[in-house]
Amino acid sequence: MTEHLAVDGGTIAYEVAGSGPLVVLAHGMGDHRAAYRAVTPQLIAAGYRVAAVDLRGCGESSADWPDWSRTAIANDLLAVIRHLGGPAVLVGHSISGGAATIAAAREPELVTAVVELGPFTRKQSMGLGDLRSKRVRQGMLRLMRAIMLGSVPAWRSYLEVAYPGVKPADFDERVGRVEAMLREPGRMKALQGMGRTTPTDAGDQLGNVRCPVLVVMGTDDPDWSDPHAEGVAIVEDLPTGLGRLEMIEGAGHYPHDQYPDQVVSLMLPFLRTDAARA
Repeated sequence: MTEHLAVDGGTIAYEVAGSGPLVVLAHGMGDHRAAYRAVTPQLIAAGYRVAAVDLRGCGESSADWPDWSRTAIANDLLAVIRHLGGPAVLVGHSISGGAATIAAAREPELVTAVVELGPFTRKQSMGLGDLRSKRVRQGMLRLMRAIMLGSVPAWRSYLEVAYPGVKPADFDERVGRVEAMLREPGRMKALQGMGRTTPTDAGDQLGNVRCPVLVVMGTDDPDWSDPHAEGVAIVEDLPTGLGRLEMIEGAGHYPHDQYPDQVVSLMLPFLRTDAARA
């Protein structure tokens, strides 16, 4: 059942199920909380209370916001955690990975651990060498068309590249729901606004994180020519000993949707050991 939380600037939609320690799931741009539809039941079965959140501008959250930065998203997520009686483990995908970093650094008493899935958490730079990769070139061009032109077909085209190889059985239905959402008033503006932000605010906070962090990258993520190197860089920018990187072979930018069982198999030991000790 959808619930709504009023925050500064609008309302954030979320749903909660299960009992036990709180885990908050935050999706990436141009998406909604159903991105975690295969992860949530497994976490609930493992004994966690799970809150899946629609980011500002997405899903059933209000559409019109003045700020699309990771810092603004972090404030929303902290408000949800506070409202639900945290602390919580915060799971963030893509732009929300950076937001989770900021939230953990700013309010360590509310965030016991962070899981970052294909995160944009550091300042990005792309050279000619990166564009030699067909995978990166295709993803970048389609992503740029979606952001610059506000094109729903271009976003669908990007998703085809972002899910290389294995796709969920309900992929067409999932993409159809995303397309329908983006055609609602204000939803594409949200995607464009998030896409035009930079992760500098998140990168500036990496050294201030005090909780354990699990970074999960797909080996075939089209957003980086070397996803492993990006994951290593995030871990190295964290305080020594806090970060751990795991790679999922064959996964693209949505490892939690392509390979939910593998993602959960990485998350559960982390939640039971690293997060429990935090």
